[in-house]
Amino acid sequence: MGTTTTNAQVSTSHFNSRFRLNSVPQLTPGRRLTVRCAVFPHEQRQSRRLVSISLVLFHCLSIPKDAVASPFDKYVKRKKLEPLEAYVPAIILTEMQIKELGKTLEADQPQYAACRSLLRAGPAASLRMNIRAVAQYANEVGNDQKASDDVDQCLRALEELDSLLLHASRNEPGASVKSMKSNIGIAVNALNSLLQTVPTDVLEKGKAIADAYNTPEEDYPPENLDPKLKQLESIL
Repeated sequence: MGTTTTNAQVSTSHFNSRFRLNSVPQLTPGRRLTVRCAVFPHEQRQSRRLVSISLVLFHCLSIPKDAVASPFDKYVKRKKLEPLEAYVPAIILTEMQIKELGKTLEADQPQYAACRSLLRAGPAASLRMNIRAVAQYANEVGNDQKASDDVDQCLRALEELDSLLLHASRNEPGASVKSMKSNIGIAVNALNSLLQTVPTDVLEKGKAIADAYNTPEEDYPPENLDPKLKQLESIL
């Protein structure tokens, strides 16, 4: 705290201190005394506040960039992918599931609500995550645009199909079976196109797992499966 020393005339009638004294010494007009007082207390409080803010900013700016980013990066970094083999069988099974849904629409009185539930059951429930993972792998080998287009086309077709099934389940006009089958065809073609970006050996293994998944156990003994295929089948 800065201080200054000065000679002052003190009057008992005018004293602007924040503190009131209980008794004021009797001073003659000519009596002089030395007064020590604080200089500009308001400005000093502002200066202290500015110094505190400056210290905080200096501390923040002094932290290395990687140290600042790390707590946030764990939320925005892309999730580490499983091996490509883990996604392909589920996509193939979803494709089969969508085709079966198309067959159920050929009934005299299709159960639209049940068909809509099929889009959210089994392998189809994780289709969005699976096809985006395969597209990410395709991105690493330079097929990013084609794979991304296939993903978008498939998801748009399934969303439109879901909307048509919803309207049909409510007996609303404009939801024709023909339109539903058209969207099923678009989704299936997009999935087939996406699977073309998968290496041949991985695709063949995925098909084998999907076939084994759909084959009754008595017709396809588990011991006939490759150990790696057994492991991937267990994931599904």
